[in-house]
Amino acid sequence: MKCKILIVSFFLIFLGGVPQTAKAIEGEVVKITTAQFKELVMDYEKNPKVWAYNGKLPCIVDFYADWCGPCRMASPALEELAMKYKGKIVVYKVNTDQERELSAVFGISGIPAFLYVPKSGNPTMTSGVARTPQEIKDTFEKMINGFLLKM
Repeated sequence: MKCKILIVSFFLIFLGGVPQTAKAIEGEVVKITTAQFKELVMDYEKNPKVWAYNGKLPCIVDFYADWCGPCRMASPALEELAMKYKGKIVVYKVNTDQERELSAVFGISGIPAFLYVPKSGNPTMTSGVARTPQEIKDTFEKMINGFLLKM
């Protein structure tokens, strides 16, 4: 019996059996695919004309690429804010090089781009980052407090 529990625990912990949404609620930034976006954020194929958010908490979706310098500048602020607003918002990352369909659906032509999705109402999108790490963090917090948590 103990052996079975250990084997199941091993698979859950080390092979990624813990759901992505659980990690996000715990204050981590979660990388998602197009399929996960459709499940966790919005299924644009089922609802092509009406925004229908699937999440329970407001979220930020960071459209990025590994080679993008400004994207790398935004990452530490998003990680810090995911922890600070743990249980209040979820932060997802979408790699635009790997998830081209999703990038095309949202018309991503420049990165980084950020989709801010409130629990109800329509989302809004911004692109680019400020010049300093503090300005980047301040910009995100302004959107979190002034848009995501006010809706």
